[in-house]
Amino acid sequence: MIPRYTLPEMAAIWSDEARFRHWLEIEILAVEAWARLGRVPESDAREIRERASFSVERVRELERVTHHDVAAFVQCVAESVGFAGRWVHFGMTSSDVLDTALALQLRDAADLLLGRLERLLGVVKEAALRYRDTPMVGRTHGVHAEPTTFGHKLAVWAFELDRDRDRLRRAREIVSVGKVSGAVGTYAQLDPRIEEEVCARLGLHPAEASTQILQRDRHAEYLAALAVLASSLDRFATEIRHLARTEVREVQEPFAEGQKGSSAMPHKRNPVLCERITGLARVVRAAVQAGLENVALWHERDISHSSAERVILPDSTSALDFMLKDFTEVMEGLRVFPERMRENLDLGGGLVYSQSVLLALVDRGMAREEAYRIVQSAAAAAWDEGVSFRERLASDPDVARLLPRAELDDLFDPARSLRHLDVVFDRLAKLPVGEGA
Repeated sequence: MIPRYTLPEMAAIWSDEARFRHWLEIEILAVEAWARLGRVPESDAREIRERASFSVERVRELERVTHHDVAAFVQCVAESVGFAGRWVHFGMTSSDVLDTALALQLRDAADLLLGRLERLLGVVKEAALRYRDTPMVGRTHGVHAEPTTFGHKLAVWAFELDRDRDRLRRAREIVSVGKVSGAVGTYAQLDPRIEEEVCARLGLHPAEASTQILQRDRHAEYLAALAVLASSLDRFATEIRHLARTEVREVQEPFAEGQKGSSAMPHKRNPVLCERITGLARVVRAAVQAGLENVALWHERDISHSSAERVILPDSTSALDFMLKDFTEVMEGLRVFPERMRENLDLGGGLVYSQSVLLALVDRGMAREEAYRIVQSAAAAAWDEGVSFRERLASDPDVARLLPRAELDDLFDPARSLRHLDVVFDRLAKLPVGEGA
């Protein structure tokens, strides 16, 4: 991911320094496990633990000759140790190091993302409870439907983020797996106890079975979890963009002192954070395609997945990290305009209460088709002629006969449509939220 959309904590996880540090620890742990089994002298294992090191520059220098990053790394480490360095990488294949280290990076990235998600969930939950009684129009197909509240809208988002959290936790678990099983996964030059000990000390599960690599269905599932979360953020951001349109203007994303919305038009307050979230979501979703194609490798492995993963895994986690940061800022600084929400709710003289009137007429004995015809006719007049929907209904003799004016007015009270929402907020109040990043 380009530096513009990479935060320091995630950049550190995917740095060469961090990757090689994981590689070194895996190599040392394997030597120590060999020593406990009596194959490597204890003195050599101690010397490797004390002296083994690497230089990113030296590894790169060697790789220009070897054209193999792990071979270059092993040579660099062996150089730092001396004669005892002959035990580094003993019996292992490159992917024992690569895939086990990648699991550590993916786990660290997931932990960072989960921390940011936890914080965002807390912000959204708090806002949902704050605006639980702020009425606004609900829209289906982009058209006014029935009343809802802004808090209810946010409660739906909070429960979606909770599901995203569950998916990301499962994805973290599915990739927290290592392997030290050799060139085709048969432990031909290794003792399975090496794998068990190395993984245990790293906090990973040993793969139940592997080939030269860990199978890529794990990584595809991880990428899919990232993409679903990115799509949730995209959905929320798109909603804010719609609600921030000039003719709607029910919310506005934060606009800082000195910020400029346009180089040409000084009046502009564009929803640039939300638009950026939408754009980055496309990057995260696109990575899933490559992740799925990486599942189908030849025989015990080929290398076609490797080049793609060097791009899609750092980029997807970095982009999502940035999106979570951006959307948290949006929600923490979101401006909400309840008066404008109420104005929009009342457009057309109460069109959003058409179903309430329809059902009330049916309750009073009118045939449903007749009631629908009367209500739809009044709604059409409001749509097409600009008259008040409520006044057109009040002037209809069939409506007036069944619904006295006071009862008709009661049907146009948004509180009547929202009287059962407490059940949603009772559930929301119980939604657990931990400490976030």
